[in-house]
Amino acid sequence: MKERVDMTILSVKEIALDTMEMTLHHPYIAAAAKPGQFLYVLAEGHTLRRPISIASIDSEQETVTILFKIIGDGTRCLARLKPGMTLDTVGPSGNGFALQETSLQTALLIGGGIGVPPLYGLAHALHEQGVNVKTILGFQSKAHVFYKERFERIGQTYVVTDDGSLGHHGLVTDIVDEAGEFDYYFSCGPVPMLKAVTHQLQDQPGSISLEERMGCGTGACLACMIRDDSASGYKKICSDGPVFGANGVIL
Repeated sequence: MKERVDMTILSVKEIALDTMEMTLHHPYIAAAAKPGQFLYVLAEGHTLRRPISIASIDSEQETVTILFKIIGDGTRCLARLKPGMTLDTVGPSGNGFALQETSLQTALLIGGGIGVPPLYGLAHALHEQGVNVKTILGFQSKAHVFYKERFERIGQTYVVTDDGSLGHHGLVTDIVDEAGEFDYYFSCGPVPMLKAVTHQLQDQPGSISLEERMGCGTGACLACMIRDDSASGYKKICSDGPVFGANGVIL
């Protein structure tokens, strides 16, 4: 089990409706973290930690950035934290995205809502490897959109909103054909979105990252199980994932 560390909070700000961005400093975490991993953070006054995906890593500044939505008392408590305070954290946790695809030329990233943050770190890493990155970002409305400009600086970016207030009106799957050809896809978001994406792209190689409430975050409590075709029939999202082969688990 990874040890807990206190990370120093450098900044906390709201970047979209009910969406917070927090930048944290810790030499070990910044050096060890990989795109697709998460931090298991403790909100004061709450027993269970919250898994929050790492959105970006700056090894030179020894910082990582996380994004989270305010959806309850725990995340509301996190949003009230101030620069200079510390955050009780375990991590980096989980298995991230595999970036050893040496023949990868074009990647398609598909994110929905709070599933977008881990894809930003991935997009940045792929871009540094010389991969052509295309991204489809899905949000509820214009007020919920974040990191649009950052993704646009990396590569071709499409925005989809449920109400049509920005970009395309509809679903992320509506834009896949418009995005054109790609060698491999990565997707993160709500399970219904991932089901639709993996069904549409069932003949394409890809990886998905699952969002899940967790108990222990270490694989001991068996609270975040998902079915697969292995001998045991199940995988633990917190320790075996959160990233899996697109056709390796049963959604």
